Amino acid sequence: MEQLYPRSLENSITKYLHRKEIIGIRGARQVGKTTLLKGFLSSVSGDQAFISMDLTEHRRALEESPFEFIQRQKRAGQKLTLFLDEIQKVNDAGEKLKIIYDHFPDVKIMVSGSSSLELKTNVLPALVGRLLLFELYTFDLGEYLNVKDQGLWKIYQAKHRSLQAFLAGNSLIEKPAFPQELVKHWKEYVIFGGYPEIAKSNEEEEKKTLLKNIFNLYLEKDIAGFFKIEDTSSFGDFLKALSFTIGNLINLSSLAAKISLPFRKTEEYLHLLQHTYIIHIVKPFHRNVLTEIKKSPKAYFLDLGLRNAVLNNFIAFDNRTDAGQLMENHVCRQLVSHFGDYDLHFWRTTGKAEVDFILTRGEEIIPVEVKLSGKTVGKSFHSFLKVYRPKKAIIVTLDHFAQEQINQTTLFYVPVFYF
Repeated sequence: MEQLYPRSLENSITKYLHRKEIIGIRGARQVGKTTLLKGFLSSVSGDQAFISMDLTEHRRALEESPFEFIQRQKRAGQKLTLFLDEIQKVNDAGEKLKIIYDHFPDVKIMVSGSSSLELKTNVLPALVGRLLLFELYTFDLGEYLNVKDQGLWKIYQAKHRSLQAFLAGNSLIEKPAFPQELVKHWKEYVIFGGYPEIAKSNEEEEKKTLLKNIFNLYLEKDIAGFFKIEDTSSFGDFLKALSFTIGNLINLSSLAAKISLPFRKTEEYLHLLQHTYIIHIVKPFHRNVLTEIKKSPKAYFLDLGLRNAVLNNFIAFDNRTDAGQLMENHVCRQLVSHFGDYDLHFWRTTGKAEVDFILTRGEEIIPVEVKLSGKTVGKSFHSFLKVYRPKKAIIVTLDHFAQEQINQTTLFYVPVFYF
């Protein structure tokens, strides 16, 4: 029997199992949505039915008559929890789910879907006030460590929680433990990423093959099959060009010229990459419209293994020319999945002073800078501290840990494996 590993998202979803609202889980292909959905079968009372919308007969039955679809699954007088996998494949899925929700009060619905764009247009409009939506990504660093070494995973959890507590204003950050071992696993993680099947493999060639297969399936099933993009070659060229831009401002005009694509196509492709959970867009933080940029965004990959597969570059971390980009991308990925209470931006002035990430929540501002080497505060970071006077700040390092007070700002140098 396949071993199931806990996902960080489970606790967030469990809190809402008792509520009537439909629970939706969305994310990229092969990140574990089906496994997560099945994991809740034992967590609910009453009858359960798990149905994949990959099968034509199931889709057709739901599309033709939601009433008969439920009657086929439900026993009279019994509560039913209905698990529907790959719901985006159902025509007018939102309307069908709305009918079930409104007419069957003793039916709890949980669904999964792979395309946020399709869910946004085909599902969400009909389910306003009826749906709680959660996003599942590939394994984060903690989930990855749980597969590889549970002892280190427990240490990681403690350090990660201390970082979260510091940002919340409750305590100082704990000193690191077993840094060399954690850095070793982290370096592997940023090369091969966190797709569950990749994390479970210990064979390098197998990982490469699996990642390339995931990418090819993405092009075939999602881009060509679902979104009807016939020229997958130009889409792949755009994605490859974008893979080199981590940490840099996106210039779609320049990218379009480089790969001989119309500008509107690059806009379309960027949009699709966002809504199929390949990239995350970070926009600039600005409060001074004269001196701070406010338009050009940056793109980061939600799984570095897939990014490296696009480039066919699996060289070890210590031998790479893009090591700094991988480290910066990792921090962004972890901020997206673990610090969702904050808005995530970057800061850059017209004079090109820059801070990698800015976390904001209400009036609170926390700058986060990523430094592969060096243990000092740069001019740009000092400039930001001087202008915005934050109470807390983070410099992410490979393995250096220290605390410093700069005027009113408590600054921590934190190893990257805390994220």
